[in-house]
Amino acid sequence: GLPAALPTLPLELTVLYNSLLFTLGASDSAIEGEAEGIHQGLLRVLEACGTSGQDLSTEELWQKVLQEVKMKDLQAPLHRLGALQAAWWLAASRLGSTTSLFRLLSNTEDLRRAHCSNGENELLFLLKAWQVPPEDASLPLVQSAEDVKEVLCTAAAFLQGLQELEAGNFPAALSLLQEATGGFCSKTILAQIYTCLSCCAQRMGKPQTALQHLRRALQVDFQCLPALSHVAALYRELGETDAELQSLSLLYEALEKKPPVAACSSPYSLIRTELLVHTAILSSLLRHRHPSEVKYLLAQRCLQDGRVANAVEHYLDFLALLQEGLQQQVPLDGDSAMPRIPEVFLEAACALKQAGRHQDAITMCEDVISQTTDLIPRMIRVEKRVEQLECPLPGAGPASGLPSQKKESLRCLAWRAAGFLHQGWTWATLGKNKEAVTQFSRCLNDLLRVQLHGSAVEPAESLLPEVKVLQKIRLLSLIGRGAQFLEQGKCKEALLDFQHGLQISPGDPAAASYLVQALWELNRKQEAAAYWQKFYQSSPGEDEQQERCGTFSFRSFPLYLVSCVRQATFPHSESLSRSIQDYLRITSQESSS
Repeated sequence: GLPAALPTLPLELTVLYNSLLFTLGASDSAIEGEAEGIHQGLLRVLEACGTSGQDLSTEELWQKVLQEVKMKDLQAPLHRLGALQAAWWLAASRLGSTTSLFRLLSNTEDLRRAHCSNGENELLFLLKAWQVPPEDASLPLVQSAEDVKEVLCTAAAFLQGLQELEAGNFPAALSLLQEATGGFCSKTILAQIYTCLSCCAQRMGKPQTALQHLRRALQVDFQCLPALSHVAALYRELGETDAELQSLSLLYEALEKKPPVAACSSPYSLIRTELLVHTAILSSLLRHRHPSEVKYLLAQRCLQDGRVANAVEHYLDFLALLQEGLQQQVPLDGDSAMPRIPEVFLEAACALKQAGRHQDAITMCEDVISQTTDLIPRMIRVEKRVEQLECPLPGAGPASGLPSQKKESLRCLAWRAAGFLHQGWTWATLGKNKEAVTQFSRCLNDLLRVQLHGSAVEPAESLLPEVKVLQKIRLLSLIGRGAQFLEQGKCKEALLDFQHGLQISPGDPAAASYLVQALWELNRKQEAAAYWQKFYQSSPGEDEQQERCGTFSFRSFPLYLVSCVRQATFPHSESLSRSIQDYLRITSQESSS
């Protein structure tokens, strides 16, 4: 409450500087908000000089103070306080305000002209050019301004590198992040910078360089687990599945262990880079995965790569975690690799089925069926394709016109129908035709809940994603039931199923092949041969397009359907083709004679 006095201002500003540093040093979280103490300190300076700045912003106050206050004894305390102000502004990503402040602190036009000619980053140039005021032995500091300057330089390079990375200016980002690696920071921050460098290199199409940066990150700080997560992702991009799975296994083991508390590499540093750099892109790049998420990734990748035994082990481990009540800890945000829990059960059923554990697979599907039964309305009316909005919302996806409750109902229906579908194919594998037909029929009956409105034939790209999945499940179920009818000698019933399948997906290779076989079994050989010629003698480009858009496009559909797609592939293509070719040759000879 004492009035400001010029003789005591150096001491007052030094006490303010030290107290703010102690406040920062005692904080484990990033700096937020404005430094009210600095604002009040600047007002005290103006008050002592006989002027006022009550209506000015902090940025305007700094401009007024540094331009009007010329007392030599106040220059060093003001410069030190300016360094702390820069820390607050950097923490708020106010790079423009920080640059303006150091222009005032440097106050050297020659240096600015040199910057312009050299093309160096202006903020880094001004920070490096800033002359740190000499310390006064009578006014001890808890952290030197030189240390603060080093932290500011590192944080400024890191922050600007992240901004350029987010903007897609990768060469500029690379240069700034490399500058940050030579700065004053803890091992934790250095490892984070190398991880960001790897992301930059990866986006520049340099995966090997990215791996080198990640190895460096782990050498610097073996507890930088996000780096290990990026290593696994890079190996996946490179197609090195063994290395990817090994990285995921190491990541899971590390996450399962309680990590030791990292010792601070600079125990006497109160202001640290950690407190200044906390942007959204950094949080995204350094997102820590939950052990359950990594366990799921291991299961998923093993299933995708055909490592069925390992996939079963990982899926069962993951489901055990759910049984223990850890599902609340499993992340379900947009960045998570985790699908919805019913999909995990269905994927586990795929793995169990492929491993020959058929009864376990059937039981797993029964869990999905029972859990989703009460979540599906009796009838769901939906348009086949996306309705184009006159004023679409920014960032709206292709299914933005579908109400969320209806989308959820369609998803639940897809999971339940897929459960019946898997049970049908599992019984078919066991040679139980009757049970297989029953489950395929249940699947098809379930799908009758959906009333689709729109033209009879819609372009595949215009269909709603949920509708695409349901249509695929229906097609696979029709093929499955038709195949069982063929084995039972019910060729007419089989023919109807295959015809319905081709109505859903015209030109589908599996449905078309089965239809030809059904016609052949019905002794309608001329029709079978005509259809075979129409389908199999189409141009290679057309066939390839059919494969990309039809049954063989595994990536277009959920992982839990892939095994059913493979099972639905027609197994007798070569023998059927030979029979039809022989028939065509004989009929040709007969007609010519």
